[in-house]
Amino acid sequence: MAEEHRVPGENLVRKIKEIIREGNVRRLTIRNEDGKELIEVPLSIGVVGTLMLPAWAAIGAIAALVTNCSIVVERDGAEGEGDRHPVPTDSEDSE
Repeated sequence: MAEEHRVPGENLVRKIKEIIREGNVRRLTIRNEDGKELIEVPLSIGVVGTLMLPAWAAIGAIAALVTNCSIVVERDGAEGEGDRHPVPTDSEDSE
């Protein structure tokens, strides 16, 4: 499942931190206004802290250079409730 957020460059780092705090993020892709991919950051459960420093430095540099960008978020986890199907019942057997 993927979702896209459009943000101004000055809000890029703040929005990414917010998205990561929400959880179950598998991959972040940052694109410029023209849709060109600037950086792709794969995330896993154990990747935090010092392992993210190079990615944060790159994201900060991108935020300083772009005016508007979009963040494409790919998430792990269960799909929506609409994917579940009810179990059919036999009403004919009640007689």
